[in-house]
Amino acid sequence: MNASGRGRAAVTLKDLAAELGIHVSTVSRVLHSDKDVARGAASEETARRVRDLAKLRGYSPDPQATGLRTRRTRAIGVIVPRLSDIVLATMYEGVEEAAAESNHSTFVMNSHDDLDEQRRKAEIMLARRVDGLILGDVHAGSSLVDDLTKRHVPFVLMNRRYPGFPSSTCDDTGGGRLVADHLWDTGHRSVAIIAGEPYASTGVDRTAGFVERWHELGGEVPGDRVLPSRFDTEGGRRAGEELLEQVRPAPTAVFAVNDFAAIGAMGAFRAAGLVVGQDIAVVGFNDTSLAAQLPIPLTSVRSPMLEIGRTAAGMLRRVMAGEEVASVRHPPELFVRESSASVAVRDAPVRDALIREAPVGESESARIA
Repeated sequence: MNASGRGRAAVTLKDLAAELGIHVSTVSRVLHSDKDVARGAASEETARRVRDLAKLRGYSPDPQATGLRTRRTRAIGVIVPRLSDIVLATMYEGVEEAAAESNHSTFVMNSHDDLDEQRRKAEIMLARRVDGLILGDVHAGSSLVDDLTKRHVPFVLMNRRYPGFPSSTCDDTGGGRLVADHLWDTGHRSVAIIAGEPYASTGVDRTAGFVERWHELGGEVPGDRVLPSRFDTEGGRRAGEELLEQVRPAPTAVFAVNDFAAIGAMGAFRAAGLVVGQDIAVVGFNDTSLAAQLPIPLTSVRSPMLEIGRTAAGMLRRVMAGEEVASVRHPPELFVRESSASVAVRDAPVRDALIREAPVGESESARIA
């Protein structure tokens, strides 16, 4: 401490500029701008001297002062249904990585896939003066994207798409077609789909891609074999139970549009006396790290989750710069494992005779084991 009892005065841009003998604006652009702008502000040698001195003198920018000067906070807000979902968490990791490369900070909030919560969380973020938003939870028919557009708020979509707005997603339709080809090639003709939530483009597009390709191949998917469900193990379990109760003969293969729904369905089939991979084939989507580690490894479509998030952050930077941005559909890849690799599925009468009611009181952990 100095004689007045206060800590040492903070080093300012002017201090650095005076010591280096260059203009303060040059110092500011080197330390505060995106990489491309910083490169154009000074020679490599000068930029190195600026950064070295800033580090030596312990310079730290004041975020509030910077925001007042530039009207930007260099903060990005991200809204997802729930960060406990490994798919969304991985996408957010990609957002954070890419944002850091351009000197942006990020923060994330959960909407729990509720329309009112989506709007409330967006308003909280805008009140904190974020430079832009990444929405990972858009609903079909939502008015939020139109309202943000009218207010000139920069934003992009991630994970789910919405017609007319830039988004970074997996090619979900193409992923559904991959599953249809795989199941057809392994000899299945009687299939069902656990289709997810009807407001989410992910489930809608994956289902549509499968059905479209199945019809092209010469198959049929009756309406009672397309079951909506939540995107979690409990939703998949309930859909699996409903499928076995309502459909006879039981399908030989099931496509669940989400790995966790697939795992829940596998638990329901096991509890009903069926052996996944022998009596009934199951395919999931996203290829989360859990899929390959299950007692019966799950065939799944891999979605490039990290890259989806990184791309969304890059797209938002361009939107904030006033550029026109096109949507990006990342290619999926199918990984075949034990849950659907075998073509040796028992005849329908034999399988239907095996199906029994799930034991009362069986735990969820036992169901999905």
